[in-house]
Amino acid sequence: MGRGAAAARAAVVLCVAGVLVGAAPAAYADPAPDGKRDLEDVRQRIDDLYRRAERATDAYNGAKEQVERQQKEIVKLAKNIVSTQERRKRLKKRAGSLASAQYRGGGLPAEAKLMLNKDPEGFLDNATLARKGQHAVRTVLGQLARTEDDLQGYAQDATERWDRLEKERKRKAAAKKDIEKKIDAAERIESQLKAEEKERLKKLEEDRAHRAQTKWLDSGILREIGGDASAQGKKAISYATAQIGKNYVWGAEGPDTFDCSGLTMRAWEAAGRTIPRTSQEQWRQLRRIDIDDMRPGDLIIYHEDASHVGMYLGDGAIVHAPRPGRQVTIAGAGSMRILGVVRPDAKA
Repeated sequence: MGRGAAAARAAVVLCVAGVLVGAAPAAYADPAPDGKRDLEDVRQRIDDLYRRAERATDAYNGAKEQVERQQKEIVKLAKNIVSTQERRKRLKKRAGSLASAQYRGGGLPAEAKLMLNKDPEGFLDNATLARKGQHAVRTVLGQLARTEDDLQGYAQDATERWDRLEKERKRKAAAKKDIEKKIDAAERIESQLKAEEKERLKKLEEDRAHRAQTKWLDSGILREIGGDASAQGKKAISYATAQIGKNYVWGAEGPDTFDCSGLTMRAWEAAGRTIPRTSQEQWRQLRRIDIDDMRPGDLIIYHEDASHVGMYLGDGAIVHAPRPGRQVTIAGAGSMRILGVVRPDAKA
């Protein structure tokens, strides 16, 4: 086990001993209806805004990925168009030369040329050459026609891709605006809280996560989960846990800040695997695994819309980038609603 994996293991053990399963949750009574804030209501509003921002972040990341792909494809198409235009130019020149050569050969019928020719054998040789020349002209003209078709197809394809590129750019811009609007709203709510209320709000979040984790563990799920991390899984864990303490920033994929799927993507990239950029695409494209068969390094996808992802560490814990205003951290694997599990290094 490498140093990073060992550190991760130690961190998991500490979490299991304390935050994840052992510590009793603090009790918080709802504020009396005397004008004080209902912090649970505030927590729910903030959580909802950040969840919606996370969904929009997935849309933004997906659009960003599509924009980059379309840009690369348009550049490739432009190169194809240029090379095809050059080929067309050469073919036109060759076709013109062949046509001129035929024209210089005269227009008499072959029988008349044979009767007038003093050297019939030489005429037959010339006739063979003429037929070859005609075949060459037809071949060149056919190549030219296909080149013209290719050029027209490339041009049409480029136009369509430009349209798609503009559509994705607009989707990306709209998602960015939506994210910023929701994050600003959540931060505005939090900024109105007093220092003691912010602390209580954070504890409410921890208490809610603790209850969900305890319920998940009480189901006996850990008795069913016992897989060992693969060699690549250990590398991914080592990378992900080394990022603990770094800030969550939407749309970020390292090395200094991350969003949830940016972290998992980079971790598995460090392990030698390329996986999709967004949690929704990770859920859609990677091989799904039963929770009972889960092993460290697997990705747990959360919420019904697959808008969040964390990496399973073992012993009922994950490492993840939670939300704006928080840092990459270790949390209970059952502290959020699990949609399912995927395995980046699953064999086909």
